[in-house]
Amino acid sequence: MARLRNYFLTGFIVCAPLAITVWITWSFMQWTDSWVKPYIPTRFLPDSYLPFAIPGFGLLVALILITIIGFLTANFIGRTIFGWGENLLGRMPLVRTVYTALKQIFETVLADRSSSFKTAGLMEYPRKGVWSIVLIATTAKGEIARVLSDQGDEMLAVFMPPTPNPTSGFLMFVPKEDVRILSMSIEAALKLVVSAGLVTGDDKQAPMTQAQAARLVEEKAAKEEVG
Repeated sequence: MARLRNYFLTGFIVCAPLAITVWITWSFMQWTDSWVKPYIPTRFLPDSYLPFAIPGFGLLVALILITIIGFLTANFIGRTIFGWGENLLGRMPLVRTVYTALKQIFETVLADRSSSFKTAGLMEYPRKGVWSIVLIATTAKGEIARVLSDQGDEMLAVFMPPTPNPTSGFLMFVPKEDVRILSMSIEAALKLVVSAGLVTGDDKQAPMTQAQAARLVEEKAAKEEVG
């Protein structure tokens, strides 16, 4: 009986991630098709000529259109039209706030020039002796750096992702000496958070010293100021 249970658990571990991945992919394709296909003329839809529907056609069209828009935006004429559209959105009170916030989020997450969250660390939270994973963004700048200048130590902007949903969390400004830099990648740190500690990070690399950690954060801050 114990052997059958082990076989079942092994099969479940193998099949569950595969099934969930297929389900998410299929659902995303159907969702994209439901948004894109109604705007495609019927004569251009393969479904009109075939006895069965082709899943993912709307997603393919959306990818092609997004690529074309990116190509056009990179040109002078495209940048001019895009700038005109942004100016138009900037005059709409509510739309301006939503658009600006979403644009900043996508630029931070997807842009190649973004250097945010490339370093993970440990910080004592919510009390002494209890350590939590944090993602180090950069050193404090601007008004926040001026207001916290009386702390006597350089402040770091860190993001603490909760388990099991790392997309929400807390932004905190803490002294650099209170954060211990980890050598694991951001991906490994997020796996550790999402799995509630079941999937550990890569511990083959030697941990960073405080001097190396400080130098890494300073180099990141210098690159951001230059960029």
